[in-house]
Amino acid sequence: MSATTHKHRLSALMLGAIGVVYGDIGTSPLYALKETFAGPHPLPVVEANILGVLSLMFWTIMLLVSLKYVTIIMRADNRGEGGSLALLALVNTLTSPTSRYRWLIGALGIFAAALFYGDSMITPAISVLSAIEGLHVVAPHLGTYVIPLTLLVLTILFMVQKRGTGAVGMAFGPIMILWFICLATFGLRAILHSPHVMLALNPYYAYQYFSNDPWLAFLSLGSIVLAVTGGEALYTDMGHFGRFPIRLTWFGFVLPALVLNYFGQGALLLQDPTAIASPFYLLAPAWAQFPLVLLATAATIIASQAVISGAFSVAHQSVQMGFLPRMPILQTSFRAQGQIYVPLTNWTLYLAVVYLVFTFQSSTNLAAAYGIAVTGTMLIDTILIAFVLVAWRWSPFLVIPLIAAIFCVDLAYFASNTLKIPQGGWFPLGVAVISFTVLTTWRRGRRLLLAEVKRMSIPVEVVIEGTTSTPRVSGTAIFMVSELEGAPSALMHNLKHNQVLHERNILLTVVVEDKPYVTTGNRFLTKELGHGFYRIKLFYGFMETPDIPAALALCREDGLTFDMMETSFFISRAMIVLGNKSHMTHWRGRLFLGLSKNAMHAADFFRIPANRVIEMGTRIEI
Repeated sequence: MSATTHKHRLSALMLGAIGVVYGDIGTSPLYALKETFAGPHPLPVVEANILGVLSLMFWTIMLLVSLKYVTIIMRADNRGEGGSLALLALVNTLTSPTSRYRWLIGALGIFAAALFYGDSMITPAISVLSAIEGLHVVAPHLGTYVIPLTLLVLTILFMVQKRGTGAVGMAFGPIMILWFICLATFGLRAILHSPHVMLALNPYYAYQYFSNDPWLAFLSLGSIVLAVTGGEALYTDMGHFGRFPIRLTWFGFVLPALVLNYFGQGALLLQDPTAIASPFYLLAPAWAQFPLVLLATAATIIASQAVISGAFSVAHQSVQMGFLPRMPILQTSFRAQGQIYVPLTNWTLYLAVVYLVFTFQSSTNLAAAYGIAVTGTMLIDTILIAFVLVAWRWSPFLVIPLIAAIFCVDLAYFASNTLKIPQGGWFPLGVAVISFTVLTTWRRGRRLLLAEVKRMSIPVEVVIEGTTSTPRVSGTAIFMVSELEGAPSALMHNLKHNQVLHERNILLTVVVEDKPYVTTGNRFLTKELGHGFYRIKLFYGFMETPDIPAALALCREDGLTFDMMETSFFISRAMIVLGNKSHMTHWRGRLFLGLSKNAMHAADFFRIPANRVIEMGTRIEI
């Protein structure tokens, strides 16, 4: 790659990163400082508190985002991919299968993914609502239209998801660049009028703030943390843009713009404490306030889009890693694999967002529900990265104090946010508990089901040797089978009822590995079992969607060719019942049965031609 080409590619990645990665944290200035002073635990708008809060915000951003995520956690990429489930998969590959901590690691990773669902519901609601609330400043007579306009914007946003974000995504970068330029410009303008606000860069002011009133300062952490919501997205979206472009745009562009705006709002409050009513919009000159409302609305739509896309990715990963039943997952772009649409996730999020807007009515009320999911995810990420650093054999003299310091800060913010549970924090926690229950129930039920199938099955070798004289018919039969299963029940039923075999019989297994993507050269593995039987394993990463006909076409390299018009796919459909001695509690068993009945058909999920599928039912008791 030439230097010019590399430069153009880096520029494109940086533009894309600015447009997608920083939407959530980039729109936090709309409400973070305001909620700290005017939220559920209001602070007197005096110089000591202003400098103390700004100092805490700055050093929180530097510690939790710049150091923790950008400098440390982004080293722990799973073949380039980031996020809680990718980090969980990485930890699983680095730790021994017999490790006593493996169950804890698994539970934490699953719960972090569950917390993300709660966060992905609140972010669009609070972001868009806080932007349109600017109408109260620029046109107070239009204040009654804030809720309807918010719902209209959110409805359109969720309706266009099925069309994909490719075309809209092209505009994301320039809009967010303009947004961050405005943040920096308006902030710098106010700082020049009160330059002594920059004293807050000294951590002494944060220490003094806590010393003056420790309890009130602790309560304010629940709002101060709003300044770092979206910081985890830098790691989650790493697979789309790469580590270096994200680091470069963060330190070189986004971080300075955010700091200038927060300190600019602080400078404005030093001059006029009454500006706390809307410090973000009042930072701009009067002529720029209405265009700023429009720009803020566009920026919050982009922030919401990034979170919605992230929810689609988590749902996709959950299906591939065996935490959710099969569901429709649509590719919205033939060129960009990461652009997907998950209808069930989309409309579930939409209904939750509408409920939040109707119930909480304002960004101030929503801020009481915001933060618990983010701080919980950050706390779990700190624990998981500790396991990674130990597995990498980093010096304990470095790891222990570093992780301990970050963990204590994360824990302090999480503890402060737990006090917001009665005011609305119950919502994301409730969503997380429900999601965690569904994820773990499905995984537990599938393990019990596969164990029972394995117990009931007959070794393949025995079946092959016993069918040497069985009549054969032309064509190929493909039997879907799990990795641990013996002879599939569909094969046994075919022998029992039809008393024939095809000329060629394939035992096909789809394996999802603990990495995001599998190269074409490692897609399949074939083995001849004798007497016209073959075993084929198809390998996919947890970010990929299986396409069995396309993968089988690659097997010609091993001398196996497939004509779909002469190939039949035999699929076993389990009719699951709960036994008297079930290993699952009754309510979880009923939940698993409900999920199983609503799972997407295997033929559709694996993209098998419907007219080539023969389905055979098997009653299995778990």
